[in-house]
Amino acid sequence: MPKNILNRRLSRTLTKQHKIAIAGVSTLGAAALAFSAVPSSAETVTTGSPATTAQVAAATQVQDVRGSLTGQLAGQTVKLDDIAARKKAADQAVARKQAQVRQQAEAKRKAAADAAARKAAQERTAKEAASRSAQRPAMQMVAAKTYSDNLDGWIRQALDIMHSKGIPGSYNGLHRNIMRESSGNPRAINDWDVNAVNGIPSKGLLQVIPPTFNAYHVSGTSWNIYDPVANITAAANYAADKYGSIDKVNSAY
Repeated sequence: MPKNILNRRLSRTLTKQHKIAIAGVSTLGAAALAFSAVPSSAETVTTGSPATTAQVAAATQVQDVRGSLTGQLAGQTVKLDDIAARKKAADQAVARKQAQVRQQAEAKRKAAADAAARKAAQERTAKEAASRSAQRPAMQMVAAKTYSDNLDGWIRQALDIMHSKGIPGSYNGLHRNIMRESSGNPRAINDWDVNAVNGIPSKGLLQVIPPTFNAYHVSGTSWNIYDPVANITAAANYAADKYGSIDKVNSAY
């Protein structure tokens, strides 16, 4: 029921009850006047004289009227209190309902704001990822270079390592010295020259003695002196230090 309709009904009810109460007060006043209207002879009864029947009846009637009105007024007061209590309870129920509606609206607003914030964050993340992807240069897959397991492949692999380390030398310079020193045999060993006599024979494709191999070893290659690529790069590194390049070596070095 709408609040204003309840207020109008309560207002009409209160007005009706007020009228009843006023009527009761009027009746009580009339009774009082009636009591005052008792003949003067009754008022002049001397002390100790018995009251007349008319006096007793009038007094009793006034008391009855007074008691009846008092009871009616008390009952009307209880009714008015009940009506006021129901009105207060109705007002409280309406206030609770309004508070609940406000809470629900606030919860919906907050949920919508949170959803919008999450969506904006996702869109921002996606946009940043797309931007990074666009800025990142496309990576080209480069197949690892392979070398044949023979003299040609060993020289070519050694040259690539030498060039990455800044060690000079050419294919022809390496090939010429290899063929003179070992005839292309990576397991070749000199067991007759002065180095052999001193216990440090020359070994490998370019006939390098162990102390020289260790001193001029090129990082990234094997530490095995018989390894073809390690032997070539160490010998070329030594020749570059002593002669400027393996290309300038044309005899024992």
